[in-house]
Amino acid sequence: MVESNLLHELIVVNAARDSGAIALSSGAESCSYGVISTQVGQFASGLMALGLERGERVAIYLEKRLETVIASFGAPAAGGVFVPVNPLLKPDQVGFILRDCNVRVLVTSPERLALMKDVLPDCHDLRHVVVTRGSGTVDSAEAGRAGPLVQVSWLDLLASPRRAGHRVIDTDMAAILYTSGSTGKPKGVVLSHRNMVAGAKSVASYLENNERDTLLAALPLSFDAGFSQLTTAFHTGARVVLLNYLMPKDVLKAMAREGVTGLTAVPPLYIQLTQLEWPAAINDTLRYFANTGGRMPGETLAALRQRVPKAKPFLMYGLTEAFRSTYLPPEEVDRRPDSIGKAIPNADILVLRDDGSACSPEEPGELVHRGALVGMGYWNDTAKTAERYKLLPPDAPGRQPGLPLPEYAVYSGDTVRQDAEGFLYFIGRRDEMMKTSGYRVSPTEVEEVLYSTQMVGECVAFGVAHPVLGHAIHVIATPAGGMGAIDLNALNSECRARMPAYMVPAGIEVVSGPLPRNANGKIDRKLLSTEFLTRHAP
Repeated sequence: MVESNLLHELIVVNAARDSGAIALSSGAESCSYGVISTQVGQFASGLMALGLERGERVAIYLEKRLETVIASFGAPAAGGVFVPVNPLLKPDQVGFILRDCNVRVLVTSPERLALMKDVLPDCHDLRHVVVTRGSGTVDSAEAGRAGPLVQVSWLDLLASPRRAGHRVIDTDMAAILYTSGSTGKPKGVVLSHRNMVAGAKSVASYLENNERDTLLAALPLSFDAGFSQLTTAFHTGARVVLLNYLMPKDVLKAMAREGVTGLTAVPPLYIQLTQLEWPAAINDTLRYFANTGGRMPGETLAALRQRVPKAKPFLMYGLTEAFRSTYLPPEEVDRRPDSIGKAIPNADILVLRDDGSACSPEEPGELVHRGALVGMGYWNDTAKTAERYKLLPPDAPGRQPGLPLPEYAVYSGDTVRQDAEGFLYFIGRRDEMMKTSGYRVSPTEVEEVLYSTQMVGECVAFGVAHPVLGHAIHVIATPAGGMGAIDLNALNSECRARMPAYMVPAGIEVVSGPLPRNANGKIDRKLLSTEFLTRHAP
């Protein structure tokens, strides 16, 4: 079989192998690999007709739908760079992204375009808007630019004469994925064709994806783990079901209806799913469920395994800057359920001290990722890139002194430890660690104990500056499913019985659920802690 080196070739290769195989399903509509491949080529030709230059950015501001996927692969096929914009973002946030990476073409719907009318005049690099319906000129965006912002219909763009895209190689830019921005303005992580294709091959190999799989795309496609559902499926010829769900029960209904064999989600969604009844049909088809975006509470993992005992659990760790980093094989889950596993295929994970030397077993250090999945830095941000993408020490594991050229790796900012057998354990983000009574405490340590009591539905822990302790630990929690309230006296008693004294929360605030999420579906710890400090300001 022909090898895929460029992102769009994942689709082209499978179309050549079996053009009639179904690649995508969205509601009642399905498209084969042959149709998707053709439309990706047509979209690329349309961009060339608009004058898109090599490496220019194409933003996609749509919910999950067929056009979203075609544009995501069609822009790189033309030699451009696709920028997926989370559909939950507000116009001002979208406008920031369009300006930050100098987007030339925006793909959106008429409804979303109407919401953008006040921010488009400031997007001076934008030249064309491709809309799913309609055509004409966007009059409201003419001010302050050299010429009018031209609106092109999707069908007209795909009707452009066929022409070849710009020449690109696998180390050229393919995508810019923006982080959630919970600690300030979002940063654009630049990924190459090589990064994304290598990630697809690696993940598909350990998940054992094949052409018989049906994967549910429940996460945003602007999130690296969400887009990975497309790349891993298209590498193996599997089918992807696009789902824009409103309620967790919609996810379960789609899994049963579509015969989903693989589900990847974040802990907050899994917590919600375990509080619902699961259709029996899911256990007959679901081959695996994979966790990403944070540690899954032990109680949630146990509940999932009870509901779908035939499905294999994959506990994964990744960061957008390197797409995916580690996974724990299912056969290890019972032995070490709190581990994030070992490096994925074709990646090397190091645990380093601040001076760059390797940590000893069980010694906490920073997780550092080297290899083909290491991204190209943050778009137009030299300072932040220098914080995360650093040269490895000449004597780093895997390096030899005879190699004169330096090698960049991603320094994650996450503290981990590695046991004597090489399995990794997440301790916490360096910027979220709490120092209380002289002890360093990870918020996830506290949250794990709270979940184990089965008295909370969702929870988040964070540190608040304290004149004596350093940090006082505070928690915001919601009642467990089916419970109208939390017995705080009982919960505090459980905390004292299960935690060392320095880890016991100084205060637990109960709110109705669910807790707020960031754009990628993770519980927004930064927002909750900021709001808490505002409420309790002197």
